[in-house]
Amino acid sequence: MNAYVLVAEDDVKQAEVIRRYLEREGHSSLVVHDGRAAIDEVRRRRPDLLVLDVMMPLVDGLDVCRVLRRECDVPVLMLTARSTEEDLLLGLDLGADDYMTKPYSPRELMARIRTLLRRARGATAAPDDPVLRIGALAIDPVRRTVELDGRQVVCTPGEFEILAAMAAEPERVFTRRQLLALTRGFDRYITERTIDVHVLNLRKKIEAVPRRPAYLQTVYGVGYKLMDGSRGR
Repeated sequence: MNAYVLVAEDDVKQAEVIRRYLEREGHSSLVVHDGRAAIDEVRRRRPDLLVLDVMMPLVDGLDVCRVLRRECDVPVLMLTARSTEEDLLLGLDLGADDYMTKPYSPRELMARIRTLLRRARGATAAPDDPVLRIGALAIDPVRRTVELDGRQVVCTPGEFEILAAMAAEPERVFTRRQLLALTRGFDRYITERTIDVHVLNLRKKIEAVPRRPAYLQTVYGVGYKLMDGSRGR
């Protein structure tokens, strides 16, 4: 799984450690040391994944993520010295797909990168998988696209995994823990509120009235289910 990974990290020593580990994994990489350079490089040559430090000069990582999410769905793994749940949820709300706090294990970082790359490339999707249709929603697990009434909906890899997993079993109630297991592939320190953030972001994209969802419905005290939202339109 050779990939092109962009590393945006202003700490030169940490950036070099990441670059060397990526090289050992067979990936090519480019290191930049400020947020403006990260945005310019993503626009110039779309990477397969962006490793993004939060605290950077010129443009910080949160603003980088905010800008890029308006333009593309490149997977983003954020790195930060901030460890509060509020910081974590803010990063995810802006569209980051994963989040690691410093100090971290380079080996765990590589494991996270492998997982994000597999998800982004749809490694588990079979060539003959059908398009999943739920009301006006069409989820294509091969091309990894989502459409609503024929209009493309841009989803992050994490959002897509949740939607595709639920679309495969419409009306089934999923707990947050089940959705974490289906979309992450290994245990993480991130709480189940991660799923809540992704669901809130999905509702903004597919619901006519996000506060009264017709598709992604809450089952209080349990989790979520995906319904045929066209019935309530």
